[in-house]
Amino acid sequence: MALAIFDLDNTLLDGDSDYLWGQFLVRKGIVDGPSYTAENRRFLEEYEAGRLDIQEFLRFQLRPLAENDPNTLAAWHAEYLHDDILPVILKAGRARIAEHARRGDTLMIITATNRFITGPIAVELGIPHLLATEVEFKDGRYTGHSTGTPCFREGKVERLQEWLVEHDADLENSWFYSDSHNDLPLLSQVTHPIAVDPDATLRSHARQAGWEILSFRD
Repeated sequence: MALAIFDLDNTLLDGDSDYLWGQFLVRKGIVDGPSYTAENRRFLEEYEAGRLDIQEFLRFQLRPLAENDPNTLAAWHAEYLHDDILPVILKAGRARIAEHARRGDTLMIITATNRFITGPIAVELGIPHLLATEVEFKDGRYTGHSTGTPCFREGKVERLQEWLVEHDADLENSWFYSDSHNDLPLLSQVTHPIAVDPDATLRSHARQAGWEILSFRD
């Protein structure tokens, strides 16, 4: 059974769920608007430029989880999913997911974005397997810390290899769809690397390597 892996942000979504969550928090008045907006934008730009310090970003992004109780966070997330995520889910992405499902492929999202944000999105997309940056939950609350290896760059390869061992699976005839040069380590591991609406660096690499380039936005 082939593994069909999808990046989430700017691949299946016409936007970045991390960044959109930050904008939601600002809009609701949950965080300080000007300073949080500026930091949120800075981290997005550093990610796009390939300079993101993932640990610094996680300390910033997970702080609101520690500062609010889980029931309140869950209610906010439901609102965020409805207002901010459903409108940016790409129809062509859903169609490609359905195509792999019809083939009987195993569906997975692998994303640097944390599980609190992405878990309900994966459910909405009908994708049963999710590898995401894990968030520590202790004594009934989020601590504001991540656990294990962040699911970012080479960390995606590490986390996927652990999953393959756990599920007695392999990457034979595997697929990975991504928009970002940050995913080159994993794209280089699969049978069918697909550059989806790629950034300039990934587009150049894909052309040189002869990888398929497609758009979910056309």
